[in-house]
Amino acid sequence: MSRSLGLEGRIAFVTGAKGGVGAALVRLLQEEGARVVATDLGLEEAINHTLWVAPLDVTDSAAVDALVDRVEAQWGAIDLGANVAGILGNDIVLDTSDEAWRRVFAVNSDGVFHVSRALARHMSPRRRGALVTVSSNAAGIPRHAMAAYAASKAAATMFTRCLGLELAPLGIRCNIVAPGSTLTPMQTGMWADETGAQRVIAGLPEQYKTGIPLGKLGTPEDVAEAVLFLLSDRAGHITMADIYVDGGATLRA
Repeated sequence: MSRSLGLEGRIAFVTGAKGGVGAALVRLLQEEGARVVATDLGLEEAINHTLWVAPLDVTDSAAVDALVDRVEAQWGAIDLGANVAGILGNDIVLDTSDEAWRRVFAVNSDGVFHVSRALARHMSPRRRGALVTVSSNAAGIPRHAMAAYAASKAAATMFTRCLGLELAPLGIRCNIVAPGSTLTPMQTGMWADETGAQRVIAGLPEQYKTGIPLGKLGTPEDVAEAVLFLLSDRAGHITMADIYVDGGATLRA
């Protein structure tokens, strides 16, 4: 007999839903019977019984609060939240402008704060809920020409763990999924030619970057499945965990 993930009929709020991991997660949640609020920049609002598509800039705290309040008022209690929205910064520090640094942190760190705070304010009185932040394995290991990105993801990771500590007495779980190199536009946009995938899998010694022991790149679904698990009832005793989904690339337990 198959075991349910316990997601049917529950409302999930997902950022960064337009593509990559976010889009994959929206599909998986819908397959499990969840009602999904799929948000991202540049979307046109559309609502039916199971899917609410909405434009959202996670750097705008007032917009985040307003959308979360609308969903709670019109659809019902949000029990699940996934912070997937993120942007890349891949300049060396000496070439990183103040504006570029702030922009990366505004999305990757501030956005996680805004969304998590808004959702937690509604979850706390109900004493239930689960939040997952999609961070990066770059949060736990130095990366060449990725200081802003890595630092912003490290901040989001520690914020999520601290929030998990505060919310644990209320029965609300907060966890992190840290992908490595994954087949998304963020990854492929860094490749100079068709050998990009092979080079990443083999490792980039000139950047002090190890290869991928499993010998393959991750897929958006690989990452989304880990998020789905942590949101589900099957992860009911897991909180403040930081799960690396990187094919062993960081050689981290």
